[in-house]
Amino acid sequence: MDDCIFCKIVKGEIPCQKVAENKDFLAFLDISPFSEGHTMVIPKTHYRWTYDVPNFGEYWEFTREISNKINSKLNPFFISYLTMGNQVPHAHIHIIPRYFNDNLMNEFGQDLRLKLSTIQLEAIVAKINS
Repeated sequence: MDDCIFCKIVKGEIPCQKVAENKDFLAFLDISPFSEGHTMVIPKTHYRWTYDVPNFGEYWEFTREISNKINSKLNPFFISYLTMGNQVPHAHIHIIPRYFNDNLMNEFGQDLRLKLSTIQLEAIVAKINS
């Protein structure tokens, strides 16, 4: 896609702080991070959603390699992952190192989780499995 910012990063038209890459994937620091080491992992080929990436397992294996590097060098308490894809229409995984007292719940805003009853949950499972 000509107007995709991540495709432009892959092509070298827009600079990035590259963490790692291989023939299929690129990892770079997020320019608006939630924490130190917040990294974006994208396929070099344009796919709209993370689940559209044909070598999905390799995508996550590459992400895990980057996570292990971040974990060993930055020593976060743990690492979170986001694959929302709302802001950029190109598959991407956020690797978000989490630190004690990082206050990220406030960064993500109010608790937007749904409050569902057991009946509603059972209906969702039935729908998924139908």
